[in-house]
Amino acid sequence: MEKRWILKTQPNSNDVDSLSRELQIEKSLAALLISRGITTPEAAEEFFNPDISKLHDPFLMKDMDKAINRLSQAILNNEKILIYGDYDVDGTSAVALVYSFLSEIIGSEYQKYIEYYIPDRYKEGYGISDEGIQYCKDNNFTLLISLDCGIKANDKVDKANELGIDVIICDHHLEGDTLPNAVAILDPKCSGCPYPYKELSGCGVGFKLIQGYCKMFDLPDQLWLSRIDLVAISIASDIVAITGENRILAYFGLIIINRFPRKGIQSIIEQSGFKIQYPPKTETIFNRQISISDLVFFVGPRINAAGRIKTGRESVKLLICEDEDKSKDLGYNINKHNDERRELDKKATEEAINIILSNPEYKEKKSLVVYNPNWNKGIIGIVASRLVEEFYRPVIVITDSPDGLITGSARSVKGFNIYDGIDYCSDLLEHFGGHKYAAGLSFKKENLNEFIEKFEEYVHDNIEDSAFTPEIEVDQDLDLSEINTAFLNNLKRFAPFGPGNMSPIFRSRHVVEEGGLHGARIVGQKHIKMRVLYPEKSCQPLDVIAFNQKQYFEQVKKSDDFDIIYHVEENTWNNITSIQLNVKDIKFNDIISND
Repeated sequence: MEKRWILKTQPNSNDVDSLSRELQIEKSLAALLISRGITTPEAAEEFFNPDISKLHDPFLMKDMDKAINRLSQAILNNEKILIYGDYDVDGTSAVALVYSFLSEIIGSEYQKYIEYYIPDRYKEGYGISDEGIQYCKDNNFTLLISLDCGIKANDKVDKANELGIDVIICDHHLEGDTLPNAVAILDPKCSGCPYPYKELSGCGVGFKLIQGYCKMFDLPDQLWLSRIDLVAISIASDIVAITGENRILAYFGLIIINRFPRKGIQSIIEQSGFKIQYPPKTETIFNRQISISDLVFFVGPRINAAGRIKTGRESVKLLICEDEDKSKDLGYNINKHNDERRELDKKATEEAINIILSNPEYKEKKSLVVYNPNWNKGIIGIVASRLVEEFYRPVIVITDSPDGLITGSARSVKGFNIYDGIDYCSDLLEHFGGHKYAAGLSFKKENLNEFIEKFEEYVHDNIEDSAFTPEIEVDQDLDLSEINTAFLNNLKRFAPFGPGNMSPIFRSRHVVEEGGLHGARIVGQKHIKMRVLYPEKSCQPLDVIAFNQKQYFEQVKKSDDFDIIYHVEENTWNNITSIQLNVKDIKFNDIISND
C-alpha cells in the first residue's frame, strides 16, 4: 500500500545553530529538540536527565487527602479492603502495585484483610461490575479501591453505598455528566482537579495514591520508588503520552526493569526470548537493553493475554510473585495464553480478510464491518487493527457476546472520528464508548444489517478521500554521513520514546544498495536486509533492515537510486553491536515523493 510522506515544518536555522553550539550536539538533533518544544539548554538538561525529585506532589490531586484518610482508617480498624482493577495491562499492573504495597505495609499477619479482584472480560465486562459489588458484600469487604476504572460507574457506586461499601476511585478516563458518589475520586482529568499533569495511566494514579500515603505517614520512599517498574509497563502498554511526569516514571521504571527486575517481569521477558547475561552488564541483566518498545510488543501482549484467554488474575499473580520457580511457571502459562491468543487472532484475521475479499459489495464501501459469531470476543480489537493495516479503512469487527447481544470493536484511520460515526447509529445500540480512533459497542443481532447500512452512510458522507492513504510524518532530512556512533549516542538520550516523544523518522534521498557481498537479500521470508550508501559520495555504507517490505526487493536491486525513511537504531547480533537503519518505507525516483 502506497504511503504519503509528510515532512514536518522545520525550525528556524538560527535557533538550531544556537542550540547546537550551546549543547555541543549535532544540528540535526538540536532541530529535533526544538521541534519537540525544547528550546533552551535548561529545558534540554531537564529532558535529557529526568529527575525523580521533579515528580509532582500527590496532594495536588483533588481528593487525595480523603482517599488516604479513608484507606488508613480501614487499615487501622482491620476492615477488609478489595483492590479492584480492569483486566488489561494498565488495570492488572495497577492492582499489583497497590496490592503489593498494602501487603508490605500491613504485614503478613494482616494480609487476610486485603484481596484483589479482576472482573471476567466475558461475563462481567469492563469496569466495576454487579458481580464485583456482590463479591464485596458476600465476603464482608467495606472498602473497594477501583483502579483504571470507575469514573462513570455511578450506579455501581450507589449500589455499593447501599450495601455499606465505601469506594475510592483511581482512574484516568474522562468523567461523565455527573461524578459517582464515591468517598474519594482520584482522576487528574476530572474537572476541578488542579493536578498539573493530566496524562497519567491508571496505574500511574494508583502510584500517586501510594506515594501520597508514604508522604502522609512518613514512610520510606523506597516503598513507592521500588514499584515504578509497574508504572512503566502500564505507560508503555496503555499508549499514554511519554512526556512530563510520565517521562520520569518511564525512565526510572526502565532502569529497574533492566537492572533489578521483579521475578514475574524477569520471567515474562525471558519467555519473550531475551536471555539473562552472566555476569550481568552494569546497565542490564538481559542480552540487550529493554526499551519501551519491548514492553509494548513483548511484555504487554503477554500480560494482556491472560485476560483475553482465561483471567487477568493470572497476570496479577505473576506481577506480585516473589518466588523464582513459581514465577517461571506463571510466566510459562501466560506465554501459552499468548500463543493461543496469537492463533485465534491469526485465524480470525484470515477469516475476516476472506469475507471482505470474497464479497464484491465491500469494494464499493468506505467502511468495513465484518461479523462472525464464533470469533473470540477478547481478540476482535486486535483483528480490527490488523484489518486497518491491510485495507486502511474504518473497521468494525463484530462477534457474539455471552450476554445475548453482539459486540464490536472499532478502529479508525487518521482523519476520521469513528466514535462520532458510532454515535450517529446510537439509536440501534445498547452500549458504546471510546474515542476518536478506537471504540467498543454492543447491540441486538436483529439490528446488525441496519447498523451496517447506517454506519456506512455516515462514513461515506464524512470521510475525506485523502484519509484512505496512510501518512508517515518525517522529522527531517538527514545525510547518511552524519550517522555515526556519536550521533547514535546523543540520539539515545531522547529515549524513552512513545506518544509525545516518538522515535524520530529521518529521510535520506538518492541512496543505493551496496551490491556485491552485501547486496540486498530477503530474510525471514518477508524482510529486506541490505546496506545503503550514496552512489557518488565517500561515506561508509550503513546496515538496513526493512521489515515486511519484500514487495520492494526487485526494485531495490534494479533501481539507480531511491529514497528511504527510517529510524536510526542500535542492533546487537552475536554480541556485536552496530548502527542499523530500520526502514519504514521506500520510494523510487521514477515516482514523485509527496512531501
